[in-house]
Parts: sequence; structure tokens; C-alpha cells
Amino acid sequence: MTTSGTTSKGPAGGSGGRAATSRDVARAAGVSQAAVSLVLGDKWRGRVAEATAQRVRTAARELGYRPNLAARNLRLGRTRTALLVVPALTNEFFARVYTGASRVAAEHGFGVVLYPSPEGVGPARDPFDSARAALDGVIASSMASDALATIHGDELPLVMLDSDPAGSPGAAVVNLDIADGMRQVTEHLLSLGHRSLLHLASAVPSWTFDVRARALADATRGTGVSIRRVAAPLTVEGARVVTEAALTSGGPRPTALVSDDDMLAAGACKAARRLGLRVPEDLTVTGFDDLTLASAVEPELTTVRLPAEDFGEHGMRALLAVLDGERPPPVALPVNLVVRGSSAPPATH
Repeated sequence: MTTSGTTSKGPAGGSGGRAATSRDVARAAGVSQAAVSLVLGDKWRGRVAEATAQRVRTAARELGYRPNLAARNLRLGRTRTALLVVPALTNEFFARVYTGASRVAAEHGFGVVLYPSPEGVGPARDPFDSARAALDGVIASSMASDALATIHGDELPLVMLDSDPAGSPGAAVVNLDIADGMRQVTEHLLSLGHRSLLHLASAVPSWTFDVRARALADATRGTGVSIRRVAAPLTVEGARVVTEAALTSGGPRPTALVSDDDMLAAGACKAARRLGLRVPEDLTVTGFDDLTLASAVEPELTTVRLPAEDFGEHGMRALLAVLDGERPPPVALPVNLVVRGSSAPPATH
């Protein structure tokens, strides 16, 4: 969390070594205190000339001026604290989201509290006596949206991540273009000649995984490609067990396995090895996320890279805009396919 700030001494910080004030900055920049407040509060656009704003920032920097956040927070009625609600941190993707969100928050004098659900999804214990008193707003992953009821997060300014824009409870929605990511995977596999796919889907009920299933179906419609779907827990071991069962259940073996997540893909690779299958010679395997795990397995995973830190940054910026009374339009950040060694044309025999 952030702590209340005090003004600090600068090289020209007033007589007797006192801390520089906004009045000192105004005097040094040759502007009014109101102009200083607008510039340092990042509300100057359209009200103060850009050259004037630069002069104010320069004066503040040279004087070593720091705003008194405690007084400002009392005046604004804000704690300058945001809550990031995510599933359990067994997936580094959400740690990266937090990194991006906290980076932007720090630039605006905010802190970010991370609130993971111990079970991965669903409610967790409320860490606050009063969420309304402790927080300014909430950024929540749709995978952990049930936790909002525990902390009454839907009563606070709310930005949803990976959420259906048509039915989101949030004032703003920030998404990744998941559907396009799955289309890129499918087009890659079709270009290699694969026509029999196994979709290793996440067993977690979430909008983001529903999107992947729909996109895979849409991208293969009319192509003659067969798709079999099995669901697995979001763990390497859970995916291994489900994949082994799917590959030994009889019938023609798929030539490619499309995973909803890199951890699922890693489990699929373990299952293939235990069954004496080679990746990618006997079975192509693709992932989703581009976690560190994707380049740690051998062969390295062909996967969809999701810009997790950018995702967190956009989520925090959207919350700041909501707190300023704006209603940002839905955003879908682009994703891209990273082709590595786990994908190849199907065997000809």
C-alpha cells in the first residue's frame, strides 16, 4: 500500500530548510497555485498550455516538491488504494498483471492490494473491516469474480478483466483478444495439415475459456476438421491424467492437441512421453499464455503470447479514468502466436 506522503526538501526548498510548498512552485514557475494543482494533479490538458505545464513540472522537480498526500486524500475522500482480485497465484500470468497495474498505480500515487482466492476461484475471506472505507476501487479478473460478493466489490468503482463486455458488472472492461489468439493457433495448425484435433480445455468455468472454445469451433467450421473436447483442472498433473485417458480411449488418435493454457500443454507433453509418443513428430501440442514454462519444457511450446503486464497497466488506467468520472470504452489488447518446436506437420504414416 502507499503511505501518506509529506513534502520534502529540495535544493531551493524555502528559507530555513523548510519543505517546498505548492506556493513555492507557483512562484518559481510564474503561475497561480491553481495552475500548479492542475498540472501536478494531471488535469491540466485543455486548461493549461503545454509549455506552462512543463515549466511547473520543472520547478517542482528542482525544488524537490512532493505533494502532501495525506491532506490531499482527506480533501478528496480517497485512500488512493486499489484492489486487484485474481485467482490463486499458481499462475505467473496474474503476477505479471499485478506488476503492470502497480507500476501505473505508483505513477499516480496509488497502491495496489492483491487479493487472491485461496481455492483459485470463488470467494475468499474478506481482508477488510469495510472495503468501502479501505479502497477506492477494484480491478477483478472474471476468473475470480465470485470473490467480489465477499468484499462487496461490486459496490465500489469496478474494472473487469477478461470479462464479457455485454454482461459485465464493471464500469469498464479490459480484455485480451483471446478469440484472435485461438484463431491464430487454428490457422497455424491447418496450415501444417492437421485435420484431427483434441481440445484440452480448462475445467474452470470462465468467460475467457468459453471464448477459446467458440473461437476454435468458428475457425474450423467448414474445413472438415474434427475436434474432440476434454476438460482438465488447471494443473500440470491434472492435464496429464486427462490427456492420457483421452489418448488411450480408442478410435483414431488426434494429430494435434490444442490447450487452453501452457500448464495444460505441459501436462499433455508429459502424457505423450509416458505413452511413448514424440512431440511434435507423433503429436503436435500448443499452449496459451506464453508463461516461463513454455520455454522451459522440451521441445519448447508453440503458444499464444498474452501481454500480461500491459493488461494490468490498462486495467489500472481504466480504473483511474472511472475514478475521474469517465466511462472508458471496452479495450481488447492484441495477442500473437509464438511458433516453437512443439508444432509440426502430422506424420505421414
